[in-house]
Amino acid sequence: MASSCSSLSSFNWTHQNSLHRHRRSSVTPRNDRHVIISSVKTADGNGNVTSPTNDNIRDEEARRNRSTSSAVSPFSARYVPFNAPAESTESYSLDEIVYRSKSGGLLDVEHDLEALKHYDGAYWRKLFDSRVGKTKWPYGSGVWSKKEWVLPQIHDDDIVSTFEGNSNLFWAERFGKKFLQMNDLWVKHCGISHTGSFKDLGMTVLVSQVNRLRKMNKPVVGVGCASTGDTSAALSAYCASAGIPSIVILPANKISMAQLVQPIANGAFVLSIDTDFDGCMKLIKEITSELPIYLANSLNSLRLEGQKTAAIEILQQFNWEVPDWVIVPGGNLGNIYAFYKGFKMCKELGLVDRIPRLVCAQAANANPLYLHYKAGWKDFKPVKASSTFASAIQIGDPVSIDRAVYALRNCDGIVEEATEEELMDAMAQADSTGMFVCPHTGVALTALFKLRNQGVIAPTDRTVVVSTAHGLKFSQSKIDYHSKAIPDMACRFSNPPVEVNADFGAVMDVLKGYLGNKALN
Repeated sequence: MASSCSSLSSFNWTHQNSLHRHRRSSVTPRNDRHVIISSVKTADGNGNVTSPTNDNIRDEEARRNRSTSSAVSPFSARYVPFNAPAESTESYSLDEIVYRSKSGGLLDVEHDLEALKHYDGAYWRKLFDSRVGKTKWPYGSGVWSKKEWVLPQIHDDDIVSTFEGNSNLFWAERFGKKFLQMNDLWVKHCGISHTGSFKDLGMTVLVSQVNRLRKMNKPVVGVGCASTGDTSAALSAYCASAGIPSIVILPANKISMAQLVQPIANGAFVLSIDTDFDGCMKLIKEITSELPIYLANSLNSLRLEGQKTAAIEILQQFNWEVPDWVIVPGGNLGNIYAFYKGFKMCKELGLVDRIPRLVCAQAANANPLYLHYKAGWKDFKPVKASSTFASAIQIGDPVSIDRAVYALRNCDGIVEEATEEELMDAMAQADSTGMFVCPHTGVALTALFKLRNQGVIAPTDRTVVVSTAHGLKFSQSKIDYHSKAIPDMACRFSNPPVEVNADFGAVMDVLKGYLGNKALN
């Protein structure tokens, strides 16, 4: 796994260098990176600064950690009430099992920024860049390469990782030019991950902390989640890797077979419930309040600490140049806040001088944030989510609504929606240019189409669309689209196979009709 991650990262960074000649001249050439790496120092699992070596994985890490076991990390983090007033003194250790503040509100993970500011932005940029594509445990992970900003106090031996992250930032050149008249459009393929979705980024953090809690003999017998598919896949995979029981509650007949088989294959205890995601979420909250089962949904702010690293990764891949726009599909709405938090930390700690504008894209059949945005952020009302091909965001009562509103209002953000036909057409258009994206990415691409048509996003704006899951998880929806088997949908970009007799003349006639006489001549 480590070698494939390394190859992907190395290719991606090299590929970005070749593509930057098409971009703004202010971007520093990637070749300079090798000079930087040779002189940089890194921080070990206990916060001690050391020089990088070529030593491999756990052997050297274990030796070094034994020799520094009495050291204390200079960095720390804690739970605090989300968006608490400055005079609030409420806080909790990350080793406590707590999901809500005393008032019942959301929690957030707050880092000691003053300690982090002892090192300037140049230091953090060089440190993070020096770890890309390495096998040194645990820094080869795109998440744990930012360990000081994620879970600074966890011991490296407690980390559960598949070297997630480091996902491809793909220059969507043909799609951008053909459909949008854009030449600086990028797709962040977070679905190119261990379980095929961005959820791995948050789950490695949460399960690592659970692993730590269990070693501390805290009352945790297992980890549970409600899921529309991807959360359960990530949870079951990471729990299986650590030998921790996982319990998954899924809405019956509302997720793809590929999504259902993942937790089953990884040994999770799967409950299929005759309700929707919101009903499953209500159940898991009640269950985890009664049983020593750790809650793994994004209500738990640990998840967002891992997910925010995708934002930092985007900046790295642009050589720390900030894009103009980042478009993220939104369901339970933790991800849009996670991206905001990652960009904001980079600005606060001097790695960049601004943050991009964020767009949250929702399916029209599950659009409570969009309706709230259109109402001027007044009087949020949950909705009853209807069936959507973007099943992972089929959520009518998102737990992170307050986080999402906070993020969008603080970055001049926008919310858009996509009908079923719009999102499926956008997915098909993207696939026709060489991608193979999920329906949720189709939702984000639809938002991009609308904002381009309105003139909000300019043709020269550097724009990143976040692709949240791998298209292979949704092959049936693609089959139905290209077979024109979806009721009341034109499927304008369908490309069904042509049936032809096993006869040379018949095949030649079909090919000539497809290629055209002009092309053949």
